Amino acid sequence: MEQSPQVGDRITDKSASPDDSTVRDWIGPGAFKHWARLQNWIEEFYPGVFAPEWLYGGKKRGWSLRYKKTKAFCTFLPEYKRFSAVVVLGGAERKQFEERRYVWRSQLVKTYDEAKTYPDGKFLTVAISSADDRHDVMELLTMKRPPPSRG
Repeated sequence: MEQSPQVGDRITDKSASPDDSTVRDWIGPGAFKHWARLQNWIEEFYPGVFAPEWLYGGKKRGWSLRYKKTKAFCTFLPEYKRFSAVVVLGGAERKQFEERRYVWRSQLVKTYDEAKTYPDGKFLTVAISSADDRHDVMELLTMKRPPPSRG
């Protein structure tokens, strides 16, 4: 007997990468609104820079949507009834984060402080359930890679 999904579970059916309706059904309409808005923001501010790619991380990690050029930009995690984004901060970005430590929302600073630092960076997994959470991720991404100048 299969167990019903728990909040935070990943999409693990590896037969095909998820489409928008699968993601919407899995994470819920509220979280999907943030998913779509963050996708649209990336497309608007980084036109033609990233080709999002679905990655299958195995039965435990499931599917994720990665935005990458030469270095990883961010990864969307469609979790059951939840949407999180992973932003990896390298040494230069961590220094910038620290310089602005008292400008960030306390919730983001807590996420930053609790994130494990690996040789290739500090992996911040930010659960996005509000416009403020989404704005935090947009600010992190802008700090990590300023958008190309327009026109």
